[in-house]
Amino acid sequence: PGADGAVKALLAKPKHSGKVGAVLVIHENRGLNPHIMDVTKRLAAEGFIALGVDALSLFGGTPADEDKGRELIGKLDPQKNLQNYLAGLAYLRSADGSNGKVGCVGFCWGGRMANMLAVHDPALQAAVAYYGGQPPAEDVAKIRASIMLHYAGLDERINAGIPAYQQALEKNNIDYELFVYEGVNHAFNNDTSPTRYDRTAATLAWQRTIDFFKEKLA
Repeated sequence: PGADGAVKALLAKPKHSGKVGAVLVIHENRGLNPHIMDVTKRLAAEGFIALGVDALSLFGGTPADEDKGRELIGKLDPQKNLQNYLAGLAYLRSADGSNGKVGCVGFCWGGRMANMLAVHDPALQAAVAYYGGQPPAEDVAKIRASIMLHYAGLDERINAGIPAYQQALEKNNIDYELFVYEGVNHAFNNDTSPTRYDRTAATLAWQRTIDFFKEKLA
């Protein structure tokens, strides 16, 4: 259930039984495409309940045409969209098999949302943002989650916001880790984009992400 009715999502669970941590997956500005569905399944394979939320649900779901997806993303109501993702976190806390500990991971557009969820959900345990826009520095004091930030060295636009965010994180004694992967582009984790994907950086960032979730959501 979301702000304006039902929200579509892909739910993936590990094969083994028992209570485990849960992770909300936040897509790029193209919607819940096959790449993000694969990321969601990969998290389940690592032992987490994973929920890939489709922010474009109110438009009928993510279209196959990525350009159309980008266009629709721009039409979302920011506050209602935030509420839908907060509802996804609430869903995971009480999901069958969940131990109640919840994290989130977002990419690009979703990276900024991961940062915003950390600001707006004081019960969030862990947030991972891949090359995502930063929250306003004055809001960082609200963060209670542990934070992991992955940035691409060539991503000048997003990286311009790092110093203020890092300063605010340190000023407010937030538990965080920050990594910059030199020589790679924005969206380096997206293995369906040959021009941007960097296997070395993506593999390292993913392993760091999984280890982080295993530590914080156990």
